[in-house]
Amino acid sequence: MPIMARDIMTGGVECVGENETLEQAARKMKDLNVGSLPICGEDNRLKGMITDRDIVVKCVADGGDPKTATAGQFAEGKPVTIGADDSIEEAIHTMQQHQVRRLPVIDGHNLVGIVSQADIARNYPEDRVGELVEFISF
Repeated sequence: MPIMARDIMTGGVECVGENETLEQAARKMKDLNVGSLPICGEDNRLKGMITDRDIVVKCVADGGDPKTATAGQFAEGKPVTIGADDSIEEAIHTMQQHQVRRLPVIDGHNLVGIVSQADIARNYPEDRVGELVEFISF
């Protein structure tokens, strides 16, 4: 039986609200010891992802103010996600296609977790991990 995203994901994911400032997002990342957070709307739907690098490069380095810029301003386009019942192979394909290292996991319209490259590597057959790293490295 294939391994599904729900089997390997990190659950209990916290979001940053689309109206929260980048300063609040950065503080949440620090408190949770993570480098990225999903951005959720008032309707609790996923609007995108924001990384610590986004905050530095797209806001601070461009002279923006993280105390006033909101996470929602950095939610670009339709978020790249994977379904909770999608396979590891589908996750790898999606990561490669969109050049992302983390995928929010959706069940219906609800965010239920995140799958990272590390989650996949820990659950991929040992003899194929090198192939996996090469396949999704960019």
